[in-house]
Amino acid sequence: MLPCRVRNGKLPAVKAAFALQRGDGRGDDQARPLSFTLDFVKYAEGSVLARAGDTLVVCNVTVEGRVPPFLRDTGEGWLTGEYAMLPRATEERMQRDVTRGSISGRSAEIQRLIGRSLRAALDLGLLGERTLIVDCDVLQADGGTRTTAISGAFVAVALALLRLRAQGALPAWPVKDQVAAVSVGLLGQRALLDLGYEEDSRVDVDFNVVATKRGGLVEVQGTAERGSFARRQLDALLDLAERGLEKVFATQNAALAARLADGGVRDLVTTSIP
Repeated sequence: MLPCRVRNGKLPAVKAAFALQRGDGRGDDQARPLSFTLDFVKYAEGSVLARAGDTLVVCNVTVEGRVPPFLRDTGEGWLTGEYAMLPRATEERMQRDVTRGSISGRSAEIQRLIGRSLRAALDLGLLGERTLIVDCDVLQADGGTRTTAISGAFVAVALALLRLRAQGALPAWPVKDQVAAVSVGLLGQRALLDLGYEEDSRVDVDFNVVATKRGGLVEVQGTAERGSFARRQLDALLDLAERGLEKVFATQNAALAARLADGGVRDLVTTSIP
């Protein structure tokens, strides 16, 4: 979630037009157009440009033949994530982390979320002692950068695994579940799916929901910006997120279908794990 724009110490008022209609004309339960461009960067083992409306995130996966010290000699692999926003991904230029001398708290939080989310999708024991390093760099931010990064990074990880499989480096297909993320929010009594920046900065309640295709929740990040919300509203938001996630899963599947077929992988998710 990007910080709200504050003027004279006050939060911006919700315009009447916004209260009646979303800025891009979408229905309340309609997500922004989502796409995944494969092989966006030619050097990475897996690379995807994820686009959700005007939010652009490039997701690159690097395979390293080593693991962190706590996993040495275990035969198990690891996945870790890194996240950053390019200086002009936003309306005003942001300083690079390297210029500030330390990673921002927001970036640290999001990259840990990316790692946790993607590890939930994999049987790490089938990776061998390898590490998948997932770099998510925001080229343009218009809300939902973390959710777009997670959904796109899953596709990039699948591409990297297909390359490892083609090399005969995997004993079996290690994807045990499909993972994606979406944002939802409350504006008054309206539940909105897939928040753009203008919405994210104005809603009363906003959530980021990471879940698996099998129906498991990986993480639910939510807060009331002004006031509180009821349990029934939380349930309604999760139901809306679930419907939105089904469309993300379908888009991921469509993007990967031809590559999976070429790689001899019949199903994106292995059916051997309950």
